[in-house]
Amino acid sequence: MASQSTYSIPLNSLPPSYCTTTSEGPNPDPIQRAETGTPEPRQDTSIQDEQPRDHGHEFPQLPPVDGGKDAWLFLAACFVVEGLVWGFPSSFGIFQSHYTTHPPFSSSPSHLAIIGTCAMGIMYLDIPLLIALFRRYPRFARWSPILGLLIMCFALAMSSFSKTVPHLIITQGIFYGVGGSIAYSPCIVYLDEWFVKRKGLAYGIMWSGTGLAGVVLPPLLEYFLRRWGYQTTLRIWATAVFVVTAPVVRGLKPRVSVGRKVGGSTVTSGTTTLTYTDGETRDGRAPYTPSLSFVLTRPFLVYQLFNVIEALGFFLPGIYLPLYVRSVLHIQGGFLTSLTLLLLNIASVLGCVAMGWFIDRLDVTTCIMLSTAGTVLGTFFLWGLGGDNLAVLYVFCVVYGFFAGSFTSAWPGIMREVAKLGHGSGENGNEHGTKPVDPTMVFAFLAMGRGVGNVASGPLSEALVKGLPWQGKALAGYGSGYGGLIAFTGVTALVGGGSFLWKRLGWL
Repeated sequence: MASQSTYSIPLNSLPPSYCTTTSEGPNPDPIQRAETGTPEPRQDTSIQDEQPRDHGHEFPQLPPVDGGKDAWLFLAACFVVEGLVWGFPSSFGIFQSHYTTHPPFSSSPSHLAIIGTCAMGIMYLDIPLLIALFRRYPRFARWSPILGLLIMCFALAMSSFSKTVPHLIITQGIFYGVGGSIAYSPCIVYLDEWFVKRKGLAYGIMWSGTGLAGVVLPPLLEYFLRRWGYQTTLRIWATAVFVVTAPVVRGLKPRVSVGRKVGGSTVTSGTTTLTYTDGETRDGRAPYTPSLSFVLTRPFLVYQLFNVIEALGFFLPGIYLPLYVRSVLHIQGGFLTSLTLLLLNIASVLGCVAMGWFIDRLDVTTCIMLSTAGTVLGTFFLWGLGGDNLAVLYVFCVVYGFFAGSFTSAWPGIMREVAKLGHGSGENGNEHGTKPVDPTMVFAFLAMGRGVGNVASGPLSEALVKGLPWQGKALAGYGSGYGGLIAFTGVTALVGGGSFLWKRLGWL
């Protein structure tokens, strides 16, 4: 016989992303209440009064969502973790430029681009698996940031001993990516609990951490590499990541505490009262298997298709701009080379926050089109036609960073649209006859799609610059040998905004 547990949980203690049912009152689903702004249903006060008398426990009030000290401290911790985890692979262009021009890797530079795309790609690709695991077993998420941090630091330390490109791919690419995703995933799981109406802004602020890290890291890494070489630089960064991140990961905590108690007693843990009769240790939130039915719905497939296409070209400027300045404009090293990434990342900080503000107010396809228009115009005209001038190239970095860097900040809008699929009138409460859609799982699969584009962009970029096509046969940047790369970046950005047209045609 299956064991049984009796849970007595105040309804308003559950985060908006967790599904619950009730037999009375409007809008029982917390996700739907969050989307529509409907207040949480009131409970029977007689029941609330009865429980403390029966068990002698009080129900501490949950921290508020969308504001308050706890919410902002959590977001600050996410900002720091985001910057340190994602900022390093985002600045890989500095390492690629150094590896290409210095032994022992300068003799075989053809596969160096795979290192950066591999690290980022893995962090995107395994997020669905990790978030599903943390949803099923919430207690694991509390320990994963420190575990991921240790793996990241180990990977950086091991990469400092590398003498071949394949070894760098394994350590600085694969191992770093695995550790980074383990450390970062709880930010996504818990952010959905802390922010509801300001969710887009919260994501934008968190993701701007990567941009801010991209402002600080390129000149810093450029200086370290020039003075001490790659081995010492990697060891310094491994130490710095641990020292800075270790105290911060304590702030990555859920809004609803995870409690446990051995059977036969009642306990108040955080904000949840649990009565156990099965003799087992259980989490404060009932484990469940997230529904993935949304993955095969037409709206999600459309958004995902354009998301993957946009990602194919998005990462290429960040990887190749320092090398472009060296080889095309003949500026060897120093601040002027790293300034390309610095400007790109400064602009992306502003772009992420701005898009986060817009996505809470405008239709998601409108926000995507704003990002697409700026990216396409900047790529084709500023980099393509003005890429032979350093000043114009710097302007392109600002424009591209602001508009292209803000694309993922539109994801909360996609999450909102896809989550509506779980609020129809189907057999089990929605139009697809499945459980309500978990917005964080929507995010996870969008991240996986972006990872597919990121990983594929590495080999594609090598093919695009092999033999320096169009060199001397076209105007400005198009004739620099990087013309194919420039055109590919612009075309993928243009097609990536296709959801705007699909919706206007009534296909979305």
